Amino acid sequence: MLDPMTGWQIRELLSPFTVGLELTDAHLSQLSTYLDLLLKWNKKMNLTAVREPEQIVQRHFGESLFAASLVASACPAARTLADIGSGAGFPGIPIKIAVLHLHVTLIESQHKKATFLREVVRSLNLSEIQVGNVRAEELDSTVDIVTLRAVESFGQVLPIADRLLEKPGTLALLIGATQVDKAKSLLPNFVWANPRAIPESDRRVVLLGTNR
Repeated sequence: MLDPMTGWQIRELLSPFTVGLELTDAHLSQLSTYLDLLLKWNKKMNLTAVREPEQIVQRHFGESLFAASLVASACPAARTLADIGSGAGFPGIPIKIAVLHLHVTLIESQHKKATFLREVVRSLNLSEIQVGNVRAEELDSTVDIVTLRAVESFGQVLPIADRLLEKPGTLALLIGATQVDKAKSLLPNFVWANPRAIPESDRRVVLLGTNR
């Protein structure tokens, strides 16, 4: 059973991020288990520099679920999603929890992080989600949506993301506001929506683009 206080705390912390999403007790139970696993594994390996549970819920879960709400609204017919450089599973796993019909591939080249992702998928009993312990450039399949978070090497990663997208397909970037112009300049063939400011942050945005 879900601890009522834990569920209430998570729901309250996530409330600014989840407009348009319905978080059920089952969702909250999965997020609670995910948080416990992340805190446990983070003691042995560097999954996130954020250590406080409340900050993890808002900065990682919240940002990912905000992206989920935008993706669900913008791409209701999408069925497949690839999360490049998934790391600790953000935003791919929260998006999968919130948008159940998506078939999600978590792309993570580091073996230890890929092992963690598989443990989360198993513990949360998630279906239609797989972990690809490969580099994104090694993939030859295409998907409806590609997500990228905390992108640094734009020049290398964005062309790969473009190649992995169906046409039309949607690219969802969870980035700093100062990176928006750079992203747009690297993919001039995309039609870009206005960046959406992530709640509780004055520097982070979700930028959606559609190829053509």
